[in-house]
Amino acid sequence: MKNLLEFLRQHFHWMLFVILEVLSLVLLFQYNSYQNSVWFSSANVMVGKVYAWSSAVESFFTLKKVNEALTLRNFYLERQVTQLRRLYNEDHEEISKKELQHLEKLQQYELIPAKVVTNELHHANNLLTIDKGSADGVEEGMGIACGQGVVGVVYLVSSHYSVVIPVLNMKSSRISCAIRNRGYFGVLHWDGKDAGIAYVEDIPRHARFKRGEWVETNGYSSIFPAGVLVGQIKEVYNSRDGLSYRLQVRLSTDFGNLRDVMVISDKTITERMRLMQAARDSLKLNVKE
Repeated sequence: MKNLLEFLRQHFHWMLFVILEVLSLVLLFQYNSYQNSVWFSSANVMVGKVYAWSSAVESFFTLKKVNEALTLRNFYLERQVTQLRRLYNEDHEEISKKELQHLEKLQQYELIPAKVVTNELHHANNLLTIDKGSADGVEEGMGIACGQGVVGVVYLVSSHYSVVIPVLNMKSSRISCAIRNRGYFGVLHWDGKDAGIAYVEDIPRHARFKRGEWVETNGYSSIFPAGVLVGQIKEVYNSRDGLSYRLQVRLSTDFGNLRDVMVISDKTITERMRLMQAARDSLKLNVKE
């Protein structure tokens, strides 16, 4: 208490000065219309700037949700465009029931948005981690894609995280794909060098295509639907045995700038796996008999 009184005694004149200044400003703006209007105009400008800053900050932090929504929408629209391209070809042929089923197949896939937590680029067998796990419906073997194209396949799953084998994995990444509008298919793999280049093996020698055409998933597996973009053909080589072509492909996915991805969940995979297992068991019984 003594120290407080001593402080007030030493600084009393400054405190009195501040109080008198505040009181004079209040009287000036309250009882003079011109000064009052200037005060309110200035105050409105300041409040407007504060609201503008607040809105900018809020918009920045909502960009995450907007980006996720755009990624999902881009992926879905890309699939629709691919299927519609097949329906309305250059010759305007009659649409068959089989072709119409391509669009319906998109409905069996559920997309789970996720964020890339860790990402490797400079190893021979890279891995990446996403922030979704079994609690979010992610399971081993599900496909991962982004708005640009194919990313990889889920390898290990915990409650809230999953490890993914990306295309940039020499040992374990093998994704079935095909040349767009050509039907010729092969297997995509990475050679461990350039993160933007991969190769499609086993394209048959009788295949007709050219540089610059696009490669996409063929839909033959339960991991990816047909039409997920893989990349663009850059060069064409002969295979080692000379019996097929080896395509150098510029990947459409920028793995160095990978943030928002989607887990592709096939709603019918459980039923199909159960049916496949029943067929295997039936074959084993027939062999024993």
